[in-house]
Parts: sequence; structure tokens; C-alpha cells
Amino acid sequence: MARAFDVLGFGALAIDDILYVDAPLGAEKGKVIRRATDHGGNVATALVAARRLGGRSAFIGWLPDDPEADIGGRELAREGVDVSFAPRHADALPIRSVITVGSDGDRFIAYDDDIRHGTSDALPDDVFRQAPVLLIDGYAIHSLAAVRQARGLGLSIVADIEWSKGDATDALLGLSDHLVLPIAFGRAATGCDRPNDILDALWTPDRSAVVLTDGAQGSFLRQAGDAALWHLPAYPVTAVDTTGAGDCYHGAYALALAEGKSPLDCVRFATAAAAISVTARGGRRGLPGRDACLAAMASADAPVAVTLLRG
Repeated sequence: MARAFDVLGFGALAIDDILYVDAPLGAEKGKVIRRATDHGGNVATALVAARRLGGRSAFIGWLPDDPEADIGGRELAREGVDVSFAPRHADALPIRSVITVGSDGDRFIAYDDDIRHGTSDALPDDVFRQAPVLLIDGYAIHSLAAVRQARGLGLSIVADIEWSKGDATDALLGLSDHLVLPIAFGRAATGCDRPNDILDALWTPDRSAVVLTDGAQGSFLRQAGDAALWHLPAYPVTAVDTTGAGDCYHGAYALALAEGKSPLDCVRFATAAAAISVTARGGRRGLPGRDACLAAMASADAPVAVTLLRG
């Protein structure tokens, strides 16, 4: 069946005020050397990343019903992300964030997320049937029925979860067949320390993949139908700004999955995209195109996946 989109998504949509300072974040103080305002949010930026990589993406989360307040929706549309199926509500304002980026590219995000999250429980099946992949983040705990609806319709659910709200987050993890998680969350969720133990602890019989992202240490993967556990190192790049790198990774992974790639190949594509994204300032300014990713994957610097030992 022909589908209108590759990836659907609902979740965080933010307006970011970014401060660049001349010292690492661990220093007691630093001078502001640059200020910028950018659009962000885990899922929103991931959908923009998928679009720039040549995919067709649509945001189906809440947006404001006041056109003047719909700053984030207009920006998504400008980037080519479809917003025509997004439900509207007066309380659906963007998250506001202040991001401090240190001299080494690391960042600290302070955010105000007291807004309406998730999406409408009244979205018809025909909306979800327009793509093979649904991308969500931790705020999808507010719309578990919609995630359950999408999973029941056969969509692959790619989950980007960074924090837990207890039972609701556990339910969300259970509904998601592709967990693409920061390793810090994996450690907190399982009580395990080693990547191979975390991968096994998060595995369930109906899971398709568990991916742990660990910044400059690369990614760790368990995939269905494969007895091996995998480690793909990161590219050797100098990070300018890591804001949005994880979102770029998720968008690239979701797009590759929609195109029929195996989880390991999705990780390879996502790793290249995220590596390029950190070489520019801002959460979206460094999002790459497909040709740049393919060139990186074909380069001599491209990392090679190795297997991890269990036990």
C-alpha cells in the first residue's frame, strides 16, 4: 500500500533560547560569547531531521488553535514537515527552554513543560495508516491510547525516552518495539551498568530492537533474530554543539526503518547523521542531508560494528 509519509510523530516541540559560553559546563562561571534562538523538541527536531534526509514526515501532536501562537507548527511546515493532521487546542503551547552550551560542546537544558502534551485520542485509524513508523518521546505517557492504536495497526513504534514517570513510562516501554534510549536512562531503568546487561534487561519477546546511545562512546544494539549484541563506535568528530544530536539520531533511525533497513543498518545511518549534526551550532542548523550521511558512511573514518560478549 502506498503511504503518504515515512514517519509520523508526536511529542516535544520547543522554542530554545541558547547561550554559548567560553568555559566548560563544570566551571563555576563563564562569559556568554553568543546568543541564539532556535526551534527544538525531541520529536519535532527528529521529524525535521528525517525530512532533510529525504524522508516524508508529519507531526500529529497538539498544536495551538491560535495561528499567532503556532510558532512551532509554522516552523515545522517551513521545513517541509506536514502538520495538517495535528489536533488543535488553546493550551497546546510549545515548551520553552534555555540551553547553555559549554566550550566543549556539551549542553545543559532548563525547560518549562507545563503545557498540553501528547495528541488527541480521537485521531482516526486512517491518520496512522499513512506511515509505517511512529516516533514518540517520554511525553507520550499522556497518550498511551494513541500509541496502542498505532501499534495495533502494525506501525513500528520508535521510542525516545529520557526519564521515567513510573507505571505510565513502563507501559510506554511495553508498547514500543524499537527502544532507542540514552544509556543513562537504560542504567536508571534496569539497575544494570554494562551495556550488554542493559540490552538484555530491556529485551522482551515482542521487541524488535533495543538501542543505547552513549555520545562519543557510540551505540549498543540488540536486534530480533540475531544472537549477537553489537557496539558501533562513534565517528571521530570535534563537537561544536551537541544540542539536537539525539533528536537527529532518532529521526535518521526512524527514516531508515521506514525504508526497510535492519536495526543495525538504522544505527549506522543514525550514527553518521548525528556525527555531522554536532559540527554546527544549534539544534537544527547542523542537521545533514542524505548525501552527506552516505559520504560519511563510505569514508575511511566510518566506524565498524563489533560484537559484545555476554556474561
